[in-house]
Amino acid sequence: MPKVRVTRGSAVIILAVVVSMIFLAIVVGVQQREAPRQVDLSTLLSDVRVDVAAHHVDTLTVDSSMLTLDRGQGNVVQTSVGPSFSLADALKRDSSVPYNDPHLLRVTYAQPSVWSSVGNYIISLLLIFSVVGLLIYVMRRGQGANNPAMTFGKSRARMFAEDKPSTTFADVAGVDEAKQELEEIVEFLKFPQKFAAVGARIPKGVLLVGPPGTGKTLISRAVAGEAGVPFFSISGSEFVEMFVGVGASRMRDLFEQAKKAAPCIVFVDEIDAVGRQRGAGFGGSHDEREQTLNQMLVEMDGFDSHTNVIVMAATNRPDVLDPALLRPGRFDRQVTLDRPDIRGRVSILRVHARNKPLAEGVDLEVVGRQTAGFSGADLQNLLNEAAILTARFNEQTISMTTLEEAMDRVVAGPARKSRVISEREKAITAYHEVGHALVAHLLPKVDPVHKVSIISRGQMGGYTRLVSDEDRSLWSKSQFREFLAFALGGHAAEKITFGEVTTGASNDIERVTSIARKMVTDYGMSERLGPVQLGKREGNGYLGADGAESRNYSEETSREIDEEVRDIVLRALDTAEGLLRQHQERLVLISERLIKKEALEGREFEALFAMPLPEDSEPATLAALAAEGSMSHAARPATQVISDHGLPPGLGVNLSAENGHLPGQLGATLDRAEPDDKR
Repeated sequence: MPKVRVTRGSAVIILAVVVSMIFLAIVVGVQQREAPRQVDLSTLLSDVRVDVAAHHVDTLTVDSSMLTLDRGQGNVVQTSVGPSFSLADALKRDSSVPYNDPHLLRVTYAQPSVWSSVGNYIISLLLIFSVVGLLIYVMRRGQGANNPAMTFGKSRARMFAEDKPSTTFADVAGVDEAKQELEEIVEFLKFPQKFAAVGARIPKGVLLVGPPGTGKTLISRAVAGEAGVPFFSISGSEFVEMFVGVGASRMRDLFEQAKKAAPCIVFVDEIDAVGRQRGAGFGGSHDEREQTLNQMLVEMDGFDSHTNVIVMAATNRPDVLDPALLRPGRFDRQVTLDRPDIRGRVSILRVHARNKPLAEGVDLEVVGRQTAGFSGADLQNLLNEAAILTARFNEQTISMTTLEEAMDRVVAGPARKSRVISEREKAITAYHEVGHALVAHLLPKVDPVHKVSIISRGQMGGYTRLVSDEDRSLWSKSQFREFLAFALGGHAAEKITFGEVTTGASNDIERVTSIARKMVTDYGMSERLGPVQLGKREGNGYLGADGAESRNYSEETSREIDEEVRDIVLRALDTAEGLLRQHQERLVLISERLIKKEALEGREFEALFAMPLPEDSEPATLAALAAEGSMSHAARPATQVISDHGLPPGLGVNLSAENGHLPGQLGATLDRAEPDDKR
């Protein structure tokens, strides 16, 4: 809640209103206590007759508008009369009242009181002054900084003072090059004379560019913490309003505040909301957003050379920013923050694990190797999920098993162990996933298998996760071909084992087709078409979304592309089928074990692959070997299960991990393993 600031004038007005209210309350209370009982005229005259008959002397007081009867001992009654009222006429009509005998009834005529009139006027004036003072106070509050209705043109930037506990570079890891670039900014804010002595000019604007979650906002706050200066933070969308001129006014007010607090840092998050290229909007040059951008350009280029104000901004859409914003003299330095490599991931994990109790067997380097493609925010979320699971299990330390479970939750969602599936679907899912794993294990250029699971998570029925021993940024043609064969391993396993395929491989086929098409059109890996780029996609490399494709080739070339893509995919499928037919016994053995255990770690998978096979390699014998002698119904060969229940045509159930959309870039089956074509 914002802190309310009360000025001296406002305090005087508030005090006057309070005193007036108290005085009015006292006056009204006294008047209510002293006011006589109100009756009508006939009741008052009846009381007079009763007292005269009892020889009790009353006093009648006649005022200009009131007739008051004092019966003694504080018994006073009163009635209202008009200006033409005559007491004598009223008493004459009642012969039982001796109106002219002062021993039985005393009649007095009161003179108008000057003080009474003055008091009434004072009370009225006090009431008027109280209302006027209250209105003035409300209006002055309306003009203050806490009323959004009257402060459209004021900047809404949040200021973090330098004396508060701040973030430093020790809280930032995995972006060593970016920190080195920003150390000059910190040194300039601390020692500006050092640069001025040699005629150097520090960049006035620093643009932080990178994918979401890589720490752009965090590192900007670390710069402010290291330099020990005020830090103004605002979002680019806060400059955009429906009223004309509001954005430009807020921009002016922001830089005025920054100049008063110099040296300082102004950080604009998501600057693409206000810094988009001009002329692209519906409003043309009169668009409100463009006016705000124009004001920002003027303010940044109008800095005095001795004003120690540095503007930092963050965006993941540098492709849409206006060129005038990126020219030297404004945002003349760009710092790129990419997803960390394995060393950076381990450093980030160590930073976020400072306040978390880790068990003795936890190896963060192993976790770092398993989280290729994770951003800093993803790694922080991973450790937080592990801590939550530890508290849920009533444990005191975070174990490696808990970290593995947290990784699965981040990648694929929480386990749906209560989901009821038939034995037929469970068998299909198991053979599908083991088909992926076997092809990956048999091909030398595919990453090692880390885990195979048929436990439902989110919208997935199972998944196969690979873990790379190293970060990869370049892919060769042979690596692509082996990867495509791995991706079609589940499809091939279904075809070999059950004689037909299901919808479980729908996403596999989609991903394989997409990669094969990029091999032909983008990477020049087609011997038939050669190293030619065919088509162009307008997209953002940091957000990962492909835009619309512009075709720059003929229909005949399009037909050749389709034929080449189909040829690449069919070759990969032939490779996968050939490997699985050669090791069909291993396929049955490992699949039956997976049906029993529902999840296999990488070492257990390799042990099963290296297990000696019996001379009798019939499916029933292999199933019994997988079940370790316990031949349960669930452990029977999948072919027998299918023959018992039948496989209806057009099965419409998503059976494998590839049917779900996995968050992040971590590794179930294809999502992590797909190469980054933007590098």
